[in-house]
Amino acid sequence: MPSDRLYRLNALIQSRPGISLQDIMSELEVSRATAKRDIEALRDRFDTPIVYDRDIGGYLLDPSQLGQGTQVAQLPGLWFSPEEAYALLTAQQLLSSLEPGLLGPRLKPLMDKLNKLLASAGQSAEAVQSRVKVSPAGKRRLKLDAFQVIASATLQQNRLRFSHYNRQNGERSERYVSPQRLVHYRDNWYLDAWCHQREALRSFSVDAISDCRRLDEPALRVPETELQASMESSYGIFRGSPKAWARMRFSPHRARWVSREVWHAQQRSYIEPDGSFVLEVPYADERELVGDILRFGADVEVLQPPQLRRMVQAAVMKAVERYLG
Repeated sequence: MPSDRLYRLNALIQSRPGISLQDIMSELEVSRATAKRDIEALRDRFDTPIVYDRDIGGYLLDPSQLGQGTQVAQLPGLWFSPEEAYALLTAQQLLSSLEPGLLGPRLKPLMDKLNKLLASAGQSAEAVQSRVKVSPAGKRRLKLDAFQVIASATLQQNRLRFSHYNRQNGERSERYVSPQRLVHYRDNWYLDAWCHQREALRSFSVDAISDCRRLDEPALRVPETELQASMESSYGIFRGSPKAWARMRFSPHRARWVSREVWHAQQRSYIEPDGSFVLEVPYADERELVGDILRFGADVEVLQPPQLRRMVQAAVMKAVERYLG
């Protein structure tokens, strides 16, 4: 039962001297059964004094229960969906983590709005912060000034020139790019861009970018279909057209968790007779996928393709040698 629908229903009943069931169904675009369930939820779970008036053939708030001079009934104790709560708390946490005074008065109105939204659930913002926490994992520090330049160029569709640190080989290179979009992935920011040196789409970790300069030249725009095909068709942050599908078998014990996870939008999966969970995902680069497989230890086995199986096997053997050597 979406919370926003209950808010809308409550607002409808408050704003009219009476509203028919048919009008509720039409306004909320729900069935007769759903409309009745929502009315019962407001009445029984949230103590909203809704009554049905036969004379007007509709629902209204019972004046005798609203109290002297009260014209609007409050909707107590209604919380957000998981997605709404995560979005609000993440935005609040991101804003709170910025250096004090860095953006000055521009942030305070936004923080005030976030606090009011949290308070609309019947709790103060302070109470929510003390009881609900968004905990980032593996978040890397980034320079805010570089992020602002990158974000501005991305939104205004200007080209960028910057120095990029390649963690794979430890080298720096100058890049001249047309930014396409910013991506927040696993608590870190990435820039999807057309690299004019490589003449191809590339993804850059924002925290690995320095000496960033926004240019006056308009950015080359990559069609959305091409962007999605190149940057979203394979597993993880390493983008590109899939070169293979990984097939992994998780133990019956670990299947209780992994079977409810989404590793890729196009993933395939099934449960084996013994309760093992088999997951298949497309990938273009093995690095991130190998790391994710290794964290499951003995609870996962790579079935296909042979090359990926050998890579994971080699990594496991190196780990064994380090601990036994």
